[in-house]
Formats: sequence, C-alpha cells, structure tokens
Amino acid sequence: MSVADVLRNGFVYPPHSIYEDVKLVTFGFSQDEDMCGSPRFRFKFRDAGKSPAPSGAREYWVQGWHERLVAAIRRATDEIRRPWLLQSGGKDSTAMAIGVAEARPDTTCLTYLGGHEENEVDSARHVAHKLGLRHEALVCDPGRAYDRYLGIVDRMPLLTGDFALLSYVDLATEVAGHGGDGVIDGLGTDSYFGNPENRQKHILSMLARGWRLPRWVMELPLVERSFALCFMLGTVQMNRDERIFPGSRFTDAEVDELFGAPMAARSRARLEVFRDEIESSVNPDERRDIIMSIAGSTGAFAKGLFTASALSLRMAYPFCDPELREWVYSEVPRSHLVDPVTKENKALMRAYIASRFGKLPYVERKGSFRFDLRGLARARYEQVHAQARQARDILPGAQAWLERNRRRLDNKYFASKFYLLAVLLPWFLVRRDGARQEAAPAAATEPALARA
Repeated sequence: MSVADVLRNGFVYPPHSIYEDVKLVTFGFSQDEDMCGSPRFRFKFRDAGKSPAPSGAREYWVQGWHERLVAAIRRATDEIRRPWLLQSGGKDSTAMAIGVAEARPDTTCLTYLGGHEENEVDSARHVAHKLGLRHEALVCDPGRAYDRYLGIVDRMPLLTGDFALLSYVDLATEVAGHGGDGVIDGLGTDSYFGNPENRQKHILSMLARGWRLPRWVMELPLVERSFALCFMLGTVQMNRDERIFPGSRFTDAEVDELFGAPMAARSRARLEVFRDEIESSVNPDERRDIIMSIAGSTGAFAKGLFTASALSLRMAYPFCDPELREWVYSEVPRSHLVDPVTKENKALMRAYIASRFGKLPYVERKGSFRFDLRGLARARYEQVHAQARQARDILPGAQAWLERNRRRLDNKYFASKFYLLAVLLPWFLVRRDGARQEAAPAAATEPALARA
C-alpha cells in the first residue's frame, strides 16, 4: 500500500512508512499514542485560535518577527559549523536570508536553477550580496541529479517521491562536497500563516470527481500532447482532497495496472484517518491547510531529512521553532497573516522583506518549484526501463507503462509519472538485491557550482 501511496500521491501516508513495520510520529499525531493501532490526527493551527483584531503598528510586528526569527535560527543551527541556506528567491527563503545575515553571517546561500519557466538566480544573488552573504548557484542537470541519487540510494533510510527530492539530492551533494555540514531550509510557515485557496485551486477542487476514464482518452492525439488537457483530465480522476497534493501522479486505474491488482482503493482508504479533522474545518482555506500538512510530513520535510541522513548532514528548519510559530499563531493579528484586502498570504513576512528590499519579483509572485522532468526522461529512460524489467515482481506493469508512453514523455504530465518510477524502482532494487545501482561516478563527484 505504501508503494501505491507514492505512485498516487508522491509520498507515503503518515503515520506509515515504506516499511510495513515502521511507523512515524509526524505532525498532528501524538508520540503518546500507538502508531500501529488507531492513532488520532489533530491539526494544531486552526483558524479559531488566531488573534482576530489588529493591535499595534505593523513595524512592531515586523520587529517582533525579526527578533524571534534570529533567535530561532541560532537555536536551529547551534550544532552546524558550516551552514548553507537553500535560497529560492521566494518569500520564505528571502525572509530566512535576512535573519541568517544577523544570526549566522558565515552562511553560504545556494540557489537552484531548475527550469526555463523562471530564473530566480539574479534576484536571489542580489538579496544575498546586499545582506553580505556568500552566494552560489547550481544549474539543474537531471542526469547528474539522478546519478547522485543512485549514489546514495542505499543509504536513504526511507522513501518519498516528493517532486523536489532529486534536486535536493543534487543540492545536498554539492553542499557536502564543498565542506558544508548542515542545510538551512525555509519550510514550515504554511501551517501557521495559512495558505488560502485561490481561484485556480478552487477550480481544480471542483473538477476533482474521482472518475475512472478509459485509457484511450489520455492517448487521443490532441490530449497526449497537451499538458493542460492531461492535467485537467488527470484531476477529474482524483478525489477532491488528494488533488490538493502537488504534482501530476498516476491515476487509480494506472496504479492498479502497475500492480496487476486493485491497490489504489486500499491506498485511498488511508486518508480516512484524517477524515474527521478534515471535515471539521471551518472554511476551504483551513481544509487546504490541514490536507497540505499531511503531505508535508512524509513528503516535503522527508526529502530533506532522508537526504541529509544519507549524506551525514544536519538539517535546520528555523521556521518550525516552537517559540516562533506559537508567537505567530497565538499573538500576531489575523490581518498580518493573510491580507484581508489582497488575500495574499504571509502578509507579515512580505512586510518584513519590504522593510529591507522594497519589492522583489519572486516575493511578489513566484511559480512552483521547477525540475527538468522531461530532461530526466530523455537522459535516463533506458536505465529506468531496465530497472522496471528487474522489478517485475514489485510492479509487473511498470515496463509496459514505460514502453507504451515513451513517446509521450516530452509532456510534463507523463514525465512526472516517469519521475516517480525513477525514484521508487532503484530504492527497492538496492534493498532486494543488496547491491548499489550503477551510477556515473564522474557526474556524481565533479563540482557543478557556478560561482556568483
């Protein structure tokens, strides 16, 4: 069922892990409960607990945020000697960079250029240099990233299919290769700041119907070449809640085909542990926050924790600092969390950044994380196809799926599914066969940073 979770959603539903007998106490669960029994899930940051009325000038809250963020960074990096900050150029990483400049000015900022849709490097470099921080940039090479993943897959303690996993491995390998011993990550604010549902997300939620469409619909000439049409028809085949999870993934019908058995329904049933809490949400925004927190535990956070473990690095998540998050959730007025006029989230964080930099392009509006999925399919199809052939006992339908869809892998919708197989198959093969998959040692070890 955990394999089906990864194929359907990109992560394993907590409190489960990829191992049948290993359970995880993740966000929303209590360590006092038995994770192998019937644990209860409770989302902490409900809208009812937020301070409703504004009090004090915005400058007061900006200064309070700064002081607590600096303290949180110092606590989180106390045992890291040579920290590196993953700096995407967006709100979270820019706010983190401001705090890091005071708390840990010895930090190196590292920006990843993952695709052609947007280039955050110049903006991130400007921020780092103005703050007096060293800055480096790494250009995505999907083949190199995959080779680096294969180089550590035998040391990855658990498995996630998060769509930023390979880029994280690429970045963390670079950090370790340049003498870094710890990574600062700006994850963790969405749960207590809130992440309101916009028009596009609302439409996707309305389209999600859980229908099963015949395979030939996705293979129609006009459909198979269009990412937008494929994404829409893929959404129609998801349920409302699982559509909130990021990325394009395998449909339930495809998962059953890959297994040669009805596994998708068993995977979807794992969502029922969270059903009472989801249904108790007071509005669509809160519902979204709850569901996103489920994906964060063994998806977004897991990619960093598992990668760091494999590379003997320390992970620091200052935004998860209890003192910082409790102050934001319990004391900061609601109007400073989500702007009541523009409906933009993280209003306090935006004001904090504006106090130092004015307007920045990727703070005002930033797309989703980019990785060259199509490039990965082009560079490593034969390798993943060979893995699928070796793993017929695990996923008997994977080889046939790859062969049938090879000509469609230049469409990101199909390339996203290729990515999930590329991550999952070698992890299993290494543990089944007790041998490391072949990688390209030169690509895995050569320095790749573009000095800023």
